[in-house]
Amino acid sequence: MNIKFVVVGKLKEKYFKQGIAEYAKRLSRFCKFTIVEVPDEKAPESMSQAEMDQVMAAEGERILSKIKDREYVYALAILGKERSSEEFAKEIKDLTTYGHSDITFVIGGSLGLTPAVLKRANTQISFGRFTLPHQLMRLVLTEQVYRAFMINEGSPYHK
Repeated sequence: MNIKFVVVGKLKEKYFKQGIAEYAKRLSRFCKFTIVEVPDEKAPESMSQAEMDQVMAAEGERILSKIKDREYVYALAILGKERSSEEFAKEIKDLTTYGHSDITFVIGGSLGLTPAVLKRANTQISFGRFTLPHQLMRLVLTEQVYRAFMINEGSPYHK
């Protein structure tokens, strides 16, 4: 099984890198885990809607270029479907049961994801209505993917 994150922007904070590295190491017994970073589009602090659309379109093209046809794609979106950890674990298990061995998660830039990326996604997932920094979301998502594998294994980690 292959789990891939396609994310906009570089991770700079050492403590986030360390947390993700720890969960990546733990995930290695369950899957091949990779993170693909695409450059964020440079943008001024205040932008018109047209400029925001242009930034999102450029980032969206970069994201889509990293996704293959066979990949099952989760787009992280505030309006996506919320799931419990148990529901998410079951979904991952069911995907692998039905032949989806390449699962990709997309975390957009600060402006979100373009309609083209959302259309390509097989599903949208939300971690609630909070706005979280993209760097923190990477860590949270990595932990939740690990948690899903541990739930499916029957491990006490989830308690």
